[in-house]
Amino acid sequence: MNCKNCGNNLKANDRYCPVCGAKIIRNRITFKNLWFDITEMHFNLDNTFLRTFLGLFQQPEVVIGGYIGGTRKKYLDPISYLGIALTLSGIFVLLLQKVFLDKIDFGILGLFGTSTELLKKITSSTLEISSFIYVLYIPILALSGWLFLNQKKYFFSEYLVVGIYTLAHYGIFSFPVSLLLLAMVPKYYLAFAFPMILVMVLYATYVANRLNGWDIGRSILFVLIFIVGFFGISLLLDIILLVTGVLEIQDFIPKRSG
Repeated sequence: MNCKNCGNNLKANDRYCPVCGAKIIRNRITFKNLWFDITEMHFNLDNTFLRTFLGLFQQPEVVIGGYIGGTRKKYLDPISYLGIALTLSGIFVLLLQKVFLDKIDFGILGLFGTSTELLKKITSSTLEISSFIYVLYIPILALSGWLFLNQKKYFFSEYLVVGIYTLAHYGIFSFPVSLLLLAMVPKYYLAFAFPMILVMVLYATYVANRLNGWDIGRSILFVLIFIVGFFGISLLLDIILLVTGVLEIQDFIPKRSG
């Protein structure tokens, strides 16, 4: 039997074409098969999402490397996967804004004289553009990996695929954890939210090393550049909020007590 998509010669037990990644269809159309095809197309009941989700934990080099190499059907493509992550992020932000924002203790981050009012104002403002901020981290991650963990000589455009899959996966697997923390301990949510950033960095480092082979020295440089970029985006956002008048210089001046 040959693949109906690319003509490649298939083995008897192949479920997907090893060349183009297309699913092998052997059954004739019946009402049962037709219903299965419809639900698979619209509701993804063939576990493409689950296969991608588990694969990005167990063998991210297979999922991401396969997509870059041309296998495009077996796993969910990066844009669709990112779309799921952004949808979950939107749900989380909506709940945070409408239900939990006033319950969070911003004083936990009130270090170095930074006022709780300023922190709450920044948080409220950035929530409005949270999806945009989320996407900004992708080129930062891609650049870090392209510069320091790129033994396979991927193009920068290909490393953008790595960044999309990595951050989308982090967004998806961290969603239930963040939601649970927000529901159970909303007052102390920020105390747990910042360690989650460390989890994101560690997962990104894990993926980059699985793709290219483990290298501790290059991994340290990768993490440093990513962290610099991460906080660089935060600084850029503060500047934008100042320029647009959302924040004022006086907001950053510590208020004296008494």
